[in-house]
Amino acid sequence: MAEIQLIVQADDFGMCHAVNEGIVRSFVDGIVTQAAMMAPCPWFEEAVALTHDHAIPLGLHGTLTCEWDHLRWQPLTGGASLVGDDGTMHRTIADAIAKLDADEGLIELEAQAARVEAAGLRVHCCDSHMWPVSPPAYEGLCARLGVRFLYPILKANIPFESIRMLSDVEADDAIPDKKTWLLEHIAGLEPGLHYLCTHPAVAGPEIASIARPDADNVVWAERYRVSDLAVLTDPEVRAAIEARGIALVSAEDLAAG
Repeated sequence: MAEIQLIVQADDFGMCHAVNEGIVRSFVDGIVTQAAMMAPCPWFEEAVALTHDHAIPLGLHGTLTCEWDHLRWQPLTGGASLVGDDGTMHRTIADAIAKLDADEGLIELEAQAARVEAAGLRVHCCDSHMWPVSPPAYEGLCARLGVRFLYPILKANIPFESIRMLSDVEADDAIPDKKTWLLEHIAGLEPGLHYLCTHPAVAGPEIASIARPDADNVVWAERYRVSDLAVLTDPEVRAAIEARGIALVSAEDLAAG
């Protein structure tokens, strides 16, 4: 077993076509080792087909919020606390925390897991979209699936030596560029299991239009995702990982080993 192991997760599988395509490219041609599935989202069926086609290891991206202006989704279940006035999931973490009933949240998360399982797929870990707005619901989901959570917010978590996110590092003016940051991060990894969260997508009008140009989260629509894709598929990044003897693994590999 390699001294250094790294899980590279691509979030938001199923959200839209641009994200699905970016995740597949990052898995096939890059360093992504697993994807986090969003079962309530409009491009879920395509994500299922791509998972089968490419044998992509999966986690469940338990989804109880929907942050976009022009891309909205509804829960799979009918809990009144799960939605805002327009019948779609809450737009902000604060609204979800304030209004969501834990029992209804768990029922929804279990329905999301069931939808993935009904598609002939298995998840090997879970996490939350944006934030675990109802910790008891996510704890119940992990217990029901017999898997661990990716972040130490819950007790049943995967113990990582480091947890970092690639997507928003360019927001730090002290970082020259995203690729430089990742190469330095790879060079500094110590023995143990590490986790890197990413959000790849291909550029285009679909992903660019999900947020208003003046929205607070507009950089999360296209900018951060397209730059993630470029770095994740960069040959120098792959070469740096191989030079250090880092093993790219998934939660499925951990469960099997």
